Amino acid sequence: MITVVAATNRPASSTLKLAKYYRKLLLNKGLEVMLLSLEDLPSNFIQTDMFGNRSAGFEPIQQLMSATQKFLFIIPEYNGSFPGVLKAFIDACTFPDSFYDKKAALVGHSSGTYGNIRGIDHFAGVCSYLHLHVLPLRIHIPGIRKEINADGDLFEEKTVKFVNEQVDKFVNF
Repeated sequence: MITVVAATNRPASSTLKLAKYYRKLLLNKGLEVMLLSLEDLPSNFIQTDMFGNRSAGFEPIQQLMSATQKFLFIIPEYNGSFPGVLKAFIDACTFPDSFYDKKAALVGHSSGTYGNIRGIDHFAGVCSYLHLHVLPLRIHIPGIRKEINADGDLFEEKTVKFVNEQVDKFVNF
């Protein structure tokens, strides 16, 4: 099973739109794909689900993480890196069951010029520590609001080409 993670808790985000787009691409390949938006985390998970504690609200999320074999992280740029909620989420998940020796693909995006290059590099370091194997082809989408249409689809030819290449490589990874 593949889980696409929309790695922000910002409501109505471009991240969630892009995650849904990737999910659609993977579903069209006949794969079992789940979508987890960090918007759906329990509002108090930092108090209830850290340091070995587990709440009833987080338990289904933890079960999903444990059952997932491949992750596709859609990560927006926050202050030159990745969102703090993503790091807190990783810390709340059971180690090593959640990520150890599993696979991941990384997609960065931003409303600005660089498509979260630094944030993806920072998160790749976290993945390395977790023994989460990362697909070498990482996608960076700058100016996301100009790349995705009202229906939530990417439409710029060059971006679509690279995203499709990443998806194909991820499926075979």
